[in-house]
Amino acid sequence: MTDILLQPELPPDHRSGYVALVGRPNVGKSTLLNAYVGQKVAIVSKKPQTTRNRILGILTRSDVQIIFVDTPGIHQPSHKLGEYMVKTAQRAVPDADVVLFMVDVSVLPTREDRLVAEFLAKSCPSPVILVMNKMDLLLADKVEPHSRMYLALGEFDGWMMTSATQGHNLGKLLDMVISRLPGGPRYYPEGQVTDLTERFIASELVREQVLRFLHQEIPHAIAVVVEEFKQRPSGGTYIAATIYVEKGSQKRIVIGAGGKMLKRIGTAARREIERLLNTKVYLELWVKVRAKWRRDDVALRRVGYPS
Repeated sequence: MTDILLQPELPPDHRSGYVALVGRPNVGKSTLLNAYVGQKVAIVSKKPQTTRNRILGILTRSDVQIIFVDTPGIHQPSHKLGEYMVKTAQRAVPDADVVLFMVDVSVLPTREDRLVAEFLAKSCPSPVILVMNKMDLLLADKVEPHSRMYLALGEFDGWMMTSATQGHNLGKLLDMVISRLPGGPRYYPEGQVTDLTERFIASELVREQVLRFLHQEIPHAIAVVVEEFKQRPSGGTYIAATIYVEKGSQKRIVIGAGGKMLKRIGTAARREIERLLNTKVYLELWVKVRAKWRRDDVALRRVGYPS
């Protein structure tokens, strides 16, 4: 944990703490994190299991500092990468001061929602707020039955319907979170919004564009490793990254006819990285095959997912 900063100017009722965002895949956890931080910290996609790592987002105000912890979606894993993701999510819960159990209220509870609820009931010592997200997609005649079924999943310290994409009720939810945080100092300096390195975020932004442009099983078989990240003497930042896939057929799809798909991915990723760094970026991408990397502990570590 970052050393506590000395902040003698803070008000005596200043609050701070860690808030874990937990739920099954694709319920809007990363979108909520980005909305509260005010910029893109976590990549987003309509495809499930986009988030693979613990992602920290820091909201600092004069009266409070909230460290949001975005987590991978909890699901039934089918390979080593899935096991890593679930463990990463579960490890965020015991140390959290508040847990936001996020669900997609536009649909009925799934088996994975129940799996998350059962885990929280057994393992979470902190207040749990049920966040029924995607209310903008909820049909009027489904409001009562859907909300009733989600509330029946467990004993919650509170609940709120939200739309992270539209901003509905995010202020009210934030007030609920703050009221449950303990008094405390700032753990991070004002202006810092994450503990992630620019190198890591750059790799995620490349993977985001793979998720955007490719379909079926390809995005889930992708890992991105930044091999070089350095300032050029003439200005700008040079980044070299490798996109790993599991099969030769996947490599051909990522590269595309005449290299067009890889160029498309690289152009879009470069623009996002330039927004992040606020400088010119020179991005080079390679595609390599690493067979069955999602199922091998050693391979997982090599592409950035430690066990």
